[in-house]
Amino acid sequence: MEKKEIATRADVFLLVSSFYDKIKRDEVIGHFFLKAIPTDKWDEHLEHLTDFWETNLFFVRKFKGNPIAKHRNVDKNSDYKISQEHFGRWLQLWFTTVDEYFIGIKATQAKERARNIASMLFLKLYENKPKDIK
Repeated sequence: MEKKEIATRADVFLLVSSFYDKIKRDEVIGHFFLKAIPTDKWDEHLEHLTDFWETNLFFVRKFKGNPIAKHRNVDKNSDYKISQEHFGRWLQLWFTTVDEYFIGIKATQAKERARNIASMLFLKLYENKPKDIK
């Protein structure tokens, strides 16, 4: 497959859906996602995440939600087991997926924004963990 620029919602959907295909099969972090997202909700979730990334990359106002609250809830429901290692794996899979399909400025921005998002979410999860778990 020839790599191209991320230019449309369809490109963003390809990135997001391909990434989450990897996530679902991943032995390190897949279980968090499979536990948090019911099988019959994945299509809806992928559209929601496509809105998120389309908003982040093209500044269209489509995404509505609170990622921090959602991720805190996932961490809580996983007995606060989400760690920096898991965010590192998430980034590794994201970068691999971006590089597999895309080139150019938006591809670079997708990786930079993912790095910033992962750092921010990790810090927000960490500050929310019970003191005896930190």
